Amino acid sequence: MNRSIRLRFVIVSLLSVAAALSLAAFVLVELFTRSIEHRLDQELTDHLNNIAGQIDFAADGTVRIPDRPTDIRFSTPYGGLYWQMTDDRRGTQLRSASLWDYTLALPDDPQETGTVHRYRLVGPDGQALLVQERKIIPKAPDGERPLRLAVAIDSAAASEARQAFFVDIIPYLLALAIFLVAASLAQLTFGLKPLSAIGEGLERIRARQATRLTGPMPAELHPVVEAMNRLLDDQDALIARARARAADLAHGLKTPLTVLANDADTLKERGEVEIGDELAHLAGVMRNHVDRELARARIAATASLRSADADLEQSVAMIVRTLKRTPDGERLTWRVTVPEGLTLGVDPSDLQEMIGNLVENAVKWARSTVEIAATADAGGVTLTVTDDGPGVGQTDLKRMTERGVRLVTKIAGTGIGLSIVSDIAEVYGIDVDIANGETGGLHVTLRFVTAPVAQPG
Repeated sequence: MNRSIRLRFVIVSLLSVAAALSLAAFVLVELFTRSIEHRLDQELTDHLNNIAGQIDFAADGTVRIPDRPTDIRFSTPYGGLYWQMTDDRRGTQLRSASLWDYTLALPDDPQETGTVHRYRLVGPDGQALLVQERKIIPKAPDGERPLRLAVAIDSAAASEARQAFFVDIIPYLLALAIFLVAASLAQLTFGLKPLSAIGEGLERIRARQATRLTGPMPAELHPVVEAMNRLLDDQDALIARARARAADLAHGLKTPLTVLANDADTLKERGEVEIGDELAHLAGVMRNHVDRELARARIAATASLRSADADLEQSVAMIVRTLKRTPDGERLTWRVTVPEGLTLGVDPSDLQEMIGNLVENAVKWARSTVEIAATADAGGVTLTVTDDGPGVGQTDLKRMTERGVRLVTKIAGTGIGLSIVSDIAEVYGIDVDIANGETGGLHVTLRFVTAPVAQPG
């Protein structure tokens, strides 16, 4: 099932508008039909009164109508308007010329004088007739005489008018439907705009351009925004506590390890070289693990949890300034080509840790030169760290790249630096390639596959 609020709202709006306008069309047509039928009924009443007022009797007592109704439909055979008068006492009947040879089959129900009876009958040529009938008692030469007078009209005109009215209002109903759906979409767009603001705020938080959801929000969304901000605060506090505990644990182990290493040296001085070497080895292995966990505790758990974005040029400059002051760094020639204004979606401390380990390793093995260069294109940023040292044997080089494009193991003498580089690269999806240079030395390439974040201004 589609989970789009907009699509659901559009479907509900279409169904609601269709149902409402269908009901409106039905009601309008019914009202129009009633109005037409009321007019027809009123017309029949007028004709009925008019004919009743013209009733007269001949000298022999025969009922007659001296002045026939002037409406041409009474004179046209099957013209749609009819009258019929029955004298039950004498068994005679008068009819309009429009009935021709047809007799209205009036129901034989009790009649009260002056009361109008209304009903529908089948008329000549199968016409559906609306009928009004009234019992009247005029004065004849031989006394009062009851007469049944009926007037009928073809209801086809009402049906045709009903159909024409329905056809006429369809374009207006369609236009109204389009307007209502468009108004609903506009209302939806305006109503969901605050949700877009929340999405943009979360994206800024993910990009580390903000730490909380801020800005004016509708009152209905305040609980959601507050809950999200509390969740973000709890998450930051949880991460900080986890890092602090990991660091406390690692620091707590470093002092016993130092004591253990000193005890190993003491044993070796006493001549117990074998035991001293074993303890020293174990202390070194444990210290490497502790140092590694200390470094890993400082790395962001995911790219979205970074504290901020990093400026590549500033990070490289800071590392180079520091290493130039070391004894190994002072003797080297540095070639640094990093453009300004390249901001990467990497935590600054993680980027410095990563580049620092690579440059420190290059300084350790370089004979005379360390080169750092960065280039940017539409696909991202590429950073290379190159030294002119002895390079790495093919066997060790294969071990270093055995997990494909990512650095996974360390070579002898590098400590845990390259493992930390691998951990950081895995968090941020950075491609790491390690190879021997064409003229010797190690050539390390970092490929930040996401496009760089442009600095404002």
